[in-house]
Amino acid sequence: MGWEVIFWNHTPFNLEKLGYKEIKLEGRANAKTDLLKRAKIEAELNYFSRKFKDPVYQTYKFANSHQNLIAKIKTGIVQGLVATHKDEKGLQRLRIKMKSSERKGAYYQKCKEILQEEKPDLVFCTNQRPVNAIAPLTVAQDLKIPTSTFIFSWDNLPKATMVVETDYYFVWSEYMKAELLKYYPQIKEPQVHITGTPQFEPHYNGDLRQSREDFFKEYGLDYTKKYICFSGDDITTSPDDPAYLNDLAYAIKLLNAKGHNLEIIFRRCPVDFSNRYDGVLEKHREIITSIAPIWKKTGDNWNSVLPKKEDLKLQINTILHSELVVNLGSSMVFDFAIFKKPCLYLNYEVKAKTKASWSHKKVYDFVHFRSMPTGKEVFWLNSKEEIPEKLEKALKNPMQKIEKALEWYKKINTFPADKASERIWRKLEIILDQNTLKTENR
Repeated sequence: MGWEVIFWNHTPFNLEKLGYKEIKLEGRANAKTDLLKRAKIEAELNYFSRKFKDPVYQTYKFANSHQNLIAKIKTGIVQGLVATHKDEKGLQRLRIKMKSSERKGAYYQKCKEILQEEKPDLVFCTNQRPVNAIAPLTVAQDLKIPTSTFIFSWDNLPKATMVVETDYYFVWSEYMKAELLKYYPQIKEPQVHITGTPQFEPHYNGDLRQSREDFFKEYGLDYTKKYICFSGDDITTSPDDPAYLNDLAYAIKLLNAKGHNLEIIFRRCPVDFSNRYDGVLEKHREIITSIAPIWKKTGDNWNSVLPKKEDLKLQINTILHSELVVNLGSSMVFDFAIFKKPCLYLNYEVKAKTKASWSHKKVYDFVHFRSMPTGKEVFWLNSKEEIPEKLEKALKNPMQKIEKALEWYKKINTFPADKASERIWRKLEIILDQNTLKTENR
């Protein structure tokens, strides 16, 4: 489309090896900015709870660290900021303070040097969450370069994860646009562009699909079996995942004793490198095949793990050659719906809980599940005893839930879903044309 794209790369990954032009974005946000960010998120969640008279926003908070004196001091500073910035005006002051804090640092100056040298027409931030994105975007705005950001995930806006401020915002759908304007009234409607998300685009690429025979041979699967996919969550979202996988394995054994011929493909959460599943995988090794996502880890944090291109193919063919998916509240419901495969949501407490304070109910109470039109988009597993019966129903009539699941998918994403990237570039062209016209008219 005539664009020259340079990745201003703040990840530890080498994008040049993938054939992309990149400039390493070196440096980090000021310590003060990070404290302001923490305060902003907590103050916003408190404000959302009051404004919408809904306690659910308190469940998005993370416990403060009290490991040492420095951590306690930082927490005290954050709580002081939260107490003095309670309303919309206070939140706006925190946003201004974050930018002001970044303008005083060497990182800001380095970003300014790069932008003055490169002179881009536009800066596009692919994720609204990172505190390290504030400085480069603030520099761009100070230099009158248009900025935009993409809302990273379907559950992000209620969580108060809007860390950056840009001139334009790209969202998945009309539903997400309404959310954005609801939570951030300082953003005006013309600033918001509906594009869909590139997240699901590879599913529509037929070149990435393998034959059943080739996929089974590559991963040592039994061609005579039918496979159920268990899609794992991260340890924070679902600490009891190993117990759920264990319950599913016993259900599969019960069904096989009745004449079924089933096994399980276990696909763990890509950022979960823990050994918490090892016992269950060993106990049921005759019916569970673990096929790990092809992601590369370069650090201890979740954002230092990124997918390799090969994982697109792996995920697609795991879905294509599974009968259905079992998980707790994952967006994999949409990935499987694209392939006309049903989803079964785990919806019960296990007896031996890993974490006493955790509950599956907390997950389904999150705001993004309110986008579910009817509740009939998935099969609900309300106890471990229900699993065999619900699995049989889903296997016998897989299309029973698909129409509703696809309606949900079309509500949270824009169609045609395989054109999201193209729509993003078209919107960027519109933004660039509008800003060029404004400049010429000055």
